[in-house]
Amino acid sequence: MILKKLPVKSSVLILRAGIRRVHSVPPQPVPPLEQTLRRYLRALEPLLPADELEHTRKIVQKFGSPGGLGEKLQKELMKRAKHSHNWMSDWWVQWAYLESRQPLAVHSNPAISLPKRDFTDWRGQLVFASKLIAGVLDFKAKVDSGGLAVEYMRAQPLCMELYPQLFSSCRVPGPKHDHVIHYGRPRRGPAHITVVRNYQFFQLDVYNSDGTALTESQIHSQLLRIRSQSWKTDKEPVGILTSEHRHTWGQAYTRLLRVCVCVCVCVFSDKINKESVRLIEKSLFTLCLDSPVMRISDEKYSSRMAAQILHGGGTYSNSGNRWFDKTLQFVVGEDGSWGLLYEHATAEGPPISTLLDHILHCCQKPERVRAPLVPLAMPKKLYFYIDSDIKRDIEMAKQNLDILINDLDIKCFNFQRFGKEFIKQVKLSPNSFIQVAIQLAYYRVHSEVCAACDIASLRMFRGGRTDYIRSPTNQMLSFIQAFDDDSVSREVKVDLLREAVDAYSVLTEQALMGQAVDRHLLALKLQAIEEGLSVPRVFMDTAYGLATHWKLRTGQVPSNTDSVMCFGPLVPDGYAVCYNPQQDHVHFSITAFNCCEETNAERLSVMLERSLCALQMLVQPPP
Repeated sequence: MILKKLPVKSSVLILRAGIRRVHSVPPQPVPPLEQTLRRYLRALEPLLPADELEHTRKIVQKFGSPGGLGEKLQKELMKRAKHSHNWMSDWWVQWAYLESRQPLAVHSNPAISLPKRDFTDWRGQLVFASKLIAGVLDFKAKVDSGGLAVEYMRAQPLCMELYPQLFSSCRVPGPKHDHVIHYGRPRRGPAHITVVRNYQFFQLDVYNSDGTALTESQIHSQLLRIRSQSWKTDKEPVGILTSEHRHTWGQAYTRLLRVCVCVCVCVFSDKINKESVRLIEKSLFTLCLDSPVMRISDEKYSSRMAAQILHGGGTYSNSGNRWFDKTLQFVVGEDGSWGLLYEHATAEGPPISTLLDHILHCCQKPERVRAPLVPLAMPKKLYFYIDSDIKRDIEMAKQNLDILINDLDIKCFNFQRFGKEFIKQVKLSPNSFIQVAIQLAYYRVHSEVCAACDIASLRMFRGGRTDYIRSPTNQMLSFIQAFDDDSVSREVKVDLLREAVDAYSVLTEQALMGQAVDRHLLALKLQAIEEGLSVPRVFMDTAYGLATHWKLRTGQVPSNTDSVMCFGPLVPDGYAVCYNPQQDHVHFSITAFNCCEETNAERLSVMLERSLCALQMLVQPPP
């Protein structure tokens, strides 16, 4: 069944299973039209020359004029807001994710790479994987029982709707758009996870007959059984199919589920593939037990491990150990590497970080529960019948994934000169400071500012997902242009820096309060399309195309751990920059595509480190 929407009420049911708790979360407001158009024009000022800006200003003014098209669309949007759970989130998920035809690998699914564990062989791998599974099950028990604490931001409760949807959910490909299925039910929901090793999938039941979760030692014994059944790597990597272009995978998906098997003279409708696929889709989550990868220098290790989590390293490595449609995939390598890959239509970064924090907390505790002396059923191996058509689909998917992986340029590094504590000491916002540093680094490399977005969470509102914070501001441009100008005094540069940081902080606050411009503009465009109207001229304007060609996709994913998130750029000539500020250091990941000669992740990372150091020198010069 397709993901259920919660009913529209003044308060939101945050956990649908077990003990139900309700807290007040307001509906997401529809920003005033005039305000959005004014802020949109202001956001264009650093990007456009004066004559193009004036041309766009006239188009925007006509769109927003009294009785104009913008006003009519705004009224319909207000009606939608009154009669829907959230006026934007369903549209956003459909438009940004489910209708996108790009591969999920690299382009959509974010990966989180965590610090290396202290084991270097398969024995340690399975022990840690057992602890990880137990930790996830403990977290799910809190979600199901209502024991998960409500999260707050700025003393306001956050919408917790995404948590139950993390488990037993999966994206399913379609010819024109995908959909999400969610099998989680308060009672009698799926009781198994999927484990994949050497391209072979297994169904592992993780609950005893009395409904209690398996202990760590029980899980470990089952993982040993799975290992004993998956020695060879000569199986077809069916999971590779999920890395394909969505239209291509949709066609292969249909073929995979309709394959017929000939036995002697009779032809039977084959249920093997359908059953195996459904068990993967229904599973609580997937555990990927990766094989060792080629040893690499310590300097490049973090980048290699992030790449392994993100895409599996290629068809000759561990990419066959993935089902990219699955909402949650935990990856544990034999060399101590581990992380999480998640599908974005159902999950967002902050809930994932909360989940990982809980897992790490559980992993630090010794197991105190004695395993019951009850024999466990053998984990079920999932089989696939591969005919010549599916074999050809797999070979094509292999080629395309390796091309994509070879095209991705990824650089992870730990900036150790300072962290968020130093930035707070000089009375600046850490996130805004880092955003200025990223813009400065980009300007130094490319001699221009570009359309750039940071991600703001809208979980202060019912069913809220995200909106964009636009990085280039007039204040930021003034600072960037003055920074390397020797004729500008240090005092002036410091003032310009503070103005740039403050301006970005204002935009951040606006976005968190549901008053950013991008989701509202998109909703107006989609409202026109839904009514059968032509796309309004304001969205056909070249300025709008430039303003939404995100050459810099950035995201702060704060965590209590030394983790780093990574994902691919939004556009071929762009970058994706993720960062996790800690007290005395900052973790960064930067990705770009090798097919673009102008972009280079290594070059931007070097310039970003230099820019951060230069900003430190500016605000706190040596005595």
